[in-house]
Amino acid sequence: MTASDDPQMIRRAAMDLLARREHSHAELERKLARRFGDSELIAAALVQLADENLQSDERYAQSFARQRIQRGYGPLRLRQEMRQKGLDEAEVSRALASLDVDWQAVAAEVYHKKFGDAEPQDLKDKSRRLRFMQYRGFSSEQFSHLME
Repeated sequence: MTASDDPQMIRRAAMDLLARREHSHAELERKLARRFGDSELIAAALVQLADENLQSDERYAQSFARQRIQRGYGPLRLRQEMRQKGLDEAEVSRALASLDVDWQAVAAEVYHKKFGDAEPQDLKDKSRRLRFMQYRGFSSEQFSHLME
């Protein structure tokens, strides 16, 4: 048995990653696969960690969403990023629903932080503001009232 085949080393590496921050199942699998070759042992270790509630996609999704909301990102961007992190749509929806967020208030805060209270000067400026808010992940219903 080589060092890369040792289930205890795989578990220890996964625990080290989880000690720093929450990780999704898919993230841990990807990171461990770079270091250890045996995907069956990795999968078994991750199932055991999930059974022991040391790794939870639900906890990860909520933590990730809270962190990104604090940075000024909207629900559309959150959905996209969480899917890229390997979370399924049901988990993403549950995480966003569990957070009691007023998206219009978050959009207003982001908008005013970036642009202040000044109204758009012309169509070009209004388009630039629109693109910024869409890039941040807000729908037009959440921020269009700010540009009037």
